[in-house]
Amino acid sequence: MTVAITNLEAPLGAEVSGVDLAKPLAQSDVGAIEEAWRTRLVVVVRGQTLSDPQLLAFSRHFGELDPPGPNPYGEPFNKAHPEINVISNVVENGKPIGLADAGQDWHTDMSYARMIAFANVLYAVKVPRRDGVVLGNTEFSNMHAAYDDLPADVKARIDGLTATHDFDKFWSMMVKRPGSKRAPLSEAQRKARPPVTHPVVLTHPISGRKVLYANPGYTVKINELRPAESDGLLDYLFAHQLQPQYRYVHRWQEGDVLMWENFGTIHNAIADYRPDEPRLVKRCQVMATRFFDEHGAPRAWS
Repeated sequence: MTVAITNLEAPLGAEVSGVDLAKPLAQSDVGAIEEAWRTRLVVVVRGQTLSDPQLLAFSRHFGELDPPGPNPYGEPFNKAHPEINVISNVVENGKPIGLADAGQDWHTDMSYARMIAFANVLYAVKVPRRDGVVLGNTEFSNMHAAYDDLPADVKARIDGLTATHDFDKFWSMMVKRPGSKRAPLSEAQRKARPPVTHPVVLTHPISGRKVLYANPGYTVKINELRPAESDGLLDYLFAHQLQPQYRYVHRWQEGDVLMWENFGTIHNAIADYRPDEPRLVKRCQVMATRFFDEHGAPRAWS
């Protein structure tokens, strides 16, 4: 079958058809998916059935995989394949099989790390429903468009500025939520993931365009500004980037493989389902080592 790309009726997003991700992919198929990422940022392939090794093999087409970070229960959920993170509210034999509250606010994955993330690959095994309506959807916002639409004076103001991103900001927010199973990060966990600095405006290594690289989940301050000025500017940028004209909601189906790149998007997992409405999603995190060296210098697209 021939791979086909259909753009969704939204500011971002495309559907890929004509490919079975459980089978080895031709380089042309991988290239077609990457091209969809280049232009549409979020890509879904419907109706897939993948084993864990098949999910890993597909994800590795796009770069080096990163094992999941700390979770409230200490050890990896998938011990046989630790690069696969399990996102689930299912409890078996009194023990959670995955992280139930992953990603439940607007953020960009791993902006808190020195080596940032390129892409996420999520595979939906079980999707919650209530009265026939799908719950647990994932929402995205387009940071190419958000930057493009900033007023000229704001673009001039943020040009050259840097921001601090802190893993503990999102984690601490989740700790405070009612019913949270998370404990505050230990001192060792904090030292393992110290705050990092990134440009507020990032030159996208794929498109070459500028994107707004700040997000409510992890960005804590603009380093060159006084605290009050930093807070005010971040509040403005966060409100701007979440306007409806930049957003797309993915409504999950079992068998979906949803992929998005983290340079030019922010996303939010919508927590509108109950513990008795099961959800099970497997996730691989593709790092940006294809695009940046250890010093942050961009590599050529390959």
